[in-house]
Amino acid sequence: MSPEIVTILALVVIFAIATVLPINMGALAFVAAFVVGTLSVGLTTDDIIAGFPAGLVLTLIGVTYLFAIAQNNGTVDLLVRGAVRMVGGHVAAIPWIMFAVTAVLTAIGALSPAAVAIIAPIALTFAARHDISPLLMGMMVIHGAQGGGFSPISVYGVTVNSIVEREGLPGSPLAVFLGALFFNIAIALVLFFVLGGRKLLGRKVAAEPLARTEHAHGTLVRGHGAAPGPGVGGDDDEHIHPERPAPVRFEQVLTLVGLVVVAVLALAFDLDIGFVAITVAVVLALFSAQQHKGAVTQISWSTILLIAGVLTFVFVLEEAGTIDYVGDAVIGLGVPLVIALLLAYIGGVVSAFASSTAIIGVAILLAVPFLEEGSISAVGVVVALSVASTIVDVSPFSTNGALVLANAQDVDRDRFYKQILAYAGIVVAVGPLLSWLVFVVPGWL
Repeated sequence: MSPEIVTILALVVIFAIATVLPINMGALAFVAAFVVGTLSVGLTTDDIIAGFPAGLVLTLIGVTYLFAIAQNNGTVDLLVRGAVRMVGGHVAAIPWIMFAVTAVLTAIGALSPAAVAIIAPIALTFAARHDISPLLMGMMVIHGAQGGGFSPISVYGVTVNSIVEREGLPGSPLAVFLGALFFNIAIALVLFFVLGGRKLLGRKVAAEPLARTEHAHGTLVRGHGAAPGPGVGGDDDEHIHPERPAPVRFEQVLTLVGLVVVAVLALAFDLDIGFVAITVAVVLALFSAQQHKGAVTQISWSTILLIAGVLTFVFVLEEAGTIDYVGDAVIGLGVPLVIALLLAYIGGVVSAFASSTAIIGVAILLAVPFLEEGSISAVGVVVALSVASTIVDVSPFSTNGALVLANAQDVDRDRFYKQILAYAGIVVAVGPLLSWLVFVVPGWL
């Protein structure tokens, strides 16, 4: 059996196992890279290690470490409460504030599940208290996270733009970011009116203080009455108490300045985001070392393992000639538009059950050969694949969808699960097609 076929079969096995069993796809990918790379492709372990995405791993460590510190010292709490006050308690604006805050968090480097884990409990508490559809509020949070998730300094954005640059494809980080942002805003707008947003117009409530949840691994902000998040125990593990809005502390101001510094140095001066983020994080930690001693454990190591493993196996795919092999077969179909649509659906369907970050990388790499021909807009296809592979994270089988389901307040869980599942089915069925129609067919990118 040829190395190309072996690597393709290994890829299928990786996705199948990761979908059925709770095993990190990155760990599976590392094993596949080692076994397939040495036995079938003829690579040495040094060759395989050369494909390890060290720069991307540093970026992920840096930004997630910084974000953990911002979460622990209450800076995220400060941002959310300030955003709610800005709208003067207008109920109709609250879902949009949650969308915007989550988008900002992912845009400045927070992982999508991390942002959703922080904002969803607050958003769903507001939904329960003020008669807002929990499905509307939960999906606004997720689409907000995906809307901001492709900024040039975000995890998704860095991943996509790194692959595009490495493969020598025409790239536009701004188009990827704005394409995903406006696509998710459009979906959120439809959801707002379909799920009862019109009834919220004109209603107004007083701003309420939030509650702070303290536990062994840091501080998590919640609304009053919020259910414990995933992995959080009962009274033995945490203590919830209400608190009046406190004055802004020096370390919070310092954290806000640090976030701005990271964005400016990375975007304006083109410095490595990983080194900049981890430098700012260490500076912040020095001001309160004891408070942030657990921040390192809050780095999303499972996500880093996932991305590092998959991209290392992708390197083995490339060395085996699999990308060219599949690309030649795809090009043989002779209809690039149809090929792009098929890849969008593959990304969407698989991502509903597996990692969006991993799928984006694989989908873009599979598209490389026919994109190099120039018969179709490479930027448009990259944006379409990026959007199609992430909007399906509303699925209850994805981390984001599961977080929303777990933190819903005062709802019939079974009914809510079916609502999320039905909405996810619609997104999977229609989302890739819409992304293809918007970004690929017109050829305007």
